[in-house]
Amino acid sequence: MIEIKDLWFTYPNGVEALRNISLEIRKGEFVAIMGQNGAGKTTLIKHFNGLLKPSKGAVLVDGVNTESVSVAKLARKVGFIFQNPDNQLFCETVEDEIAFALKNFGFKEAPLKRRVTWALNLLGLMEYRKASPFMLSGGERKRVALASVLAWDPQVVVMDEPTIGQDYSQKEKLRQFIIQLNTQGKTVVVVTHDVEFVSECNPRVILMSGGRIVADGIGKDVLTDVELLTQASVVLPQVTEIFMGIKDLEFPLDVIDLYEAKELLLKRLGGK
Repeated sequence: MIEIKDLWFTYPNGVEALRNISLEIRKGEFVAIMGQNGAGKTTLIKHFNGLLKPSKGAVLVDGVNTESVSVAKLARKVGFIFQNPDNQLFCETVEDEIAFALKNFGFKEAPLKRRVTWALNLLGLMEYRKASPFMLSGGERKRVALASVLAWDPQVVVMDEPTIGQDYSQKEKLRQFIIQLNTQGKTVVVVTHDVEFVSECNPRVILMSGGRIVADGIGKDVLTDVELLTQASVVLPQVTEIFMGIKDLEFPLDVIDLYEAKELLLKRLGGK
């Protein structure tokens, strides 16, 4: 689906943000990209739909080089939700915001209305359909931005820091929603600092540092490797840190999610 070959990128001010990145994101994968600020995460994902073009190397989406097609054409396949929704929203109402891209993609009136209503219901935004998106909270604006992308049903959904501004309940709804999207065959890529959120999802995890990839693997393997996490300035999931500290009870050291932790504790304590 997305193939990156020896990608380098330097900003006009001379900052080299990406260095020798090569990876493949396959159709239907769920991938979390993590690392400290300035690691190159957002710069990398902006290459997925052509918002940025390589200084060297190539990015291919379904075999098509992103340098040879427009952002608008790539956006039909790769939906991008910005970290700051205010960079993405500009219409007078939530309803208009969701309908905007559908109109540009040539949707007829009847299916357009169905898609808008579907997206509003999906993200719990129906009560705000006639409201200005700029009157909503930060978390609500994030959901509007997500709805505006999901409405046109892209095959790849890329989210930059989707949990910022979301309370625990909304984070859990987002987690379930992402899993549902992935189950339906969508490719989902999430950039995040939220290690607890990632540990509950257990996707493929890519760690970045200094514009390079320092680790790429199954979430449980990457998020329990203290050396790799330290290199990328990512902390251990809290439950993993706790289990690593209970050495006398000989718990496994690769526990990353609360559900598994609960089962292990109940079993060890003889609970029901």
